[in-house]
Amino acid sequence: MNILFFLKPKADIVYIFDHFTLRRAIEKMKNCGYTAIPVIDNDGKYAGTLSEGDLLWAVIDYNAFDNKTKEQHRIKDILKSRQNTPVNVNATIQDLLLMAMNQNFIPVTDDRGLFIGIVTRRDILQYYCDKIIKGNE
Repeated sequence: MNILFFLKPKADIVYIFDHFTLRRAIEKMKNCGYTAIPVIDNDGKYAGTLSEGDLLWAVIDYNAFDNKTKEQHRIKDILKSRQNTPVNVNATIQDLLLMAMNQNFIPVTDDRGLFIGIVTRRDILQYYCDKIIKGNE
């Protein structure tokens, strides 16, 4: 099965650019309600995943309790090495299942390395639950 079946395209998800300021990222995360979102660079490539914890530690580390200080720091400067590993669009559903054990979502890139969307753990689990239920009928 092709993983494009599970893909939530970039146009339909929340993400940020790595040149966004700390303030802008906090506002975006607050408005969307997610605990982690993909980060892409100006070329459209996946740069990492930004979590609420990354934002919290950046505010503490930079003593950025006011908006003026938050405007001085960019997301590319606070991204941690720990991130959701992306997969190529040609990955298998089995690859996704193994990755979903450790990630809430899996970023997907095309053959040029450009970020095209995500596959969520929920969608993968739903697929396998449906297979199991249909197999027991």
